[in-house]
Amino acid sequence: MARLKVTQLRSTIGAKHNQRESLRSLGLKRINDVVVKEDRPEIRGMIFAVNHLVRVEEVD
Repeated sequence: MARLKVTQLRSTIGAKHNQRESLRSLGLKRINDVVVKEDRPEIRGMIFAVNHLVRVEEVD
C-alpha cells in the first residue's frame, strides 16, 4: 500500500476548528512537522480539509 508524507507548512492561527482538529488527528503539532501515513480515504479526507496548510508527497 502506498504511503503519504505530510509536512505542515503553515500555522493554524486563524484556521477553523475542524482544520485544527484534522492536523491534530494527522499527528501534526507545529510548522515543519512531518508524518508518514497510509494512503487511505480517511487520511485523504483530512488532508483535503487542510491542503492549504500542508505539503503531501508519495513515499514508497
